Amino acid sequence: MPQDFLSIVKRRYGDGGYAGDEHGGAAGSDGTGLPTGSPSNFMFATGIECSNPTIDNGRTRRDQLEECGHYARWRDDLRLTRELGLKVLRYGLPIHRIHLGPGKYDWEFADRVMAELRRLELTPILDLLHFGVPDWLGNFQNPELPVHFAEYCGAVAERYPWVRYYTPVNEIFVSARMSAKDGLWNEQLKNDRAFVTALKHLVAASILGTQMIAKHRPDCIIVQSESAEYLHEARAVPSTAVKLINMQRFISLDLLYAKPFDADVAYWLQDNGLTREEYDWFMAGEPPGYQIMGNDYYGRNERILLPDGSMSPAQDVLGWYQITHEYYRRYQKPVMHTETNVFEAGDAPSWLWKQWMNVLRMRRDGVPVLGFTWYSLIDQIDWDVALAVKNGTVNSCGLYDLDRRPRPVAAAYRQLLEEFGQITVVPHGELFVVGDQPAKLMIEV
Repeated sequence: MPQDFLSIVKRRYGDGGYAGDEHGGAAGSDGTGLPTGSPSNFMFATGIECSNPTIDNGRTRRDQLEECGHYARWRDDLRLTRELGLKVLRYGLPIHRIHLGPGKYDWEFADRVMAELRRLELTPILDLLHFGVPDWLGNFQNPELPVHFAEYCGAVAERYPWVRYYTPVNEIFVSARMSAKDGLWNEQLKNDRAFVTALKHLVAASILGTQMIAKHRPDCIIVQSESAEYLHEARAVPSTAVKLINMQRFISLDLLYAKPFDADVAYWLQDNGLTREEYDWFMAGEPPGYQIMGNDYYGRNERILLPDGSMSPAQDVLGWYQITHEYYRRYQKPVMHTETNVFEAGDAPSWLWKQWMNVLRMRRDGVPVLGFTWYSLIDQIDWDVALAVKNGTVNSCGLYDLDRRPRPVAAAYRQLLEEFGQITVVPHGELFVVGDQPAKLMIEV
């Protein structure tokens, strides 16, 4: 009587224990456990809030590193990052304190922090311009900003040659809009021409800065952090104005990644000061380095324009997944979730898990999501009014409060890290890491 193949196999080899790829080709792990710092690890991160725009027509500097106590407690902040189990930190060097003038720098504070980061084996993503510039440069309307910023980037890269990850200019679109369209920061202007000017100067600064970084670190990895936004409209007939707003949110990345504009945006930019020569310069090609498209998402990034003209929050109508997927289809760049938080400490753990589910879903659908960031490590000051007024209100959005005591979201993040901390940077990424360590199995996400 004919025998089935399985009976023959079992008679020859016994039950179970057959050689296969269940451990990635070696005695690996399933992706659980705290991050090890391996190049194959997914990049779980936090950040030190470092915004530093000016308000009151340049008379008042909103330095969040100072207001949140980081200058005094930076050692504690770096220690807390390490103790939580994180290996990656978005860290902003205070350009307004370091870059004193053309060719003039004060490295005292930066040198101490950078040495401690290295000692603790924390990987910094260096944030070089976060909403503000030194007083001597004025504001984002200054056409000399790109060349002076490029010089600064080159000086940073030369001084810290071991750093590979950079965000040259944080949230270019938000920086320009808040400063030149909404009138809250820096130049505090409220017109389209000033908005376009700020966009041009900031993108040019990022491009030239990246080129200077790449001269010292040709294998640099650029994590561009940009706000993922969308404006919904509760009207039967969509307006031309809202359509334009939802196209304008792409301008900074279109310029940065040399993506030709939609016609309506191109006409609007031309009407407000973008020359053909400038357009050709931006479209010449992408900046050097390995480019990661970071998308920041807060519930307040989505809004609904109501029929009476007022605005309503639209938290999670689309969410990070849907909005970022639109950005990904447009630019085809690896993705990182570079910022998120909520102001209500009690809601933060559930928001953390919701954002992480967005990341997992994106990865399951084949989009290369390389990292995730809870921003920030400690609470912030006055972000409920976008730093526009110095009220001293504490926003309870940190993993730790301003006394460096853990908030509930810190325990939630630790739990997340213990479960997912060793998943590979892309699914089955062990295939792309060649070294002397055992291969590891990427958990199926």
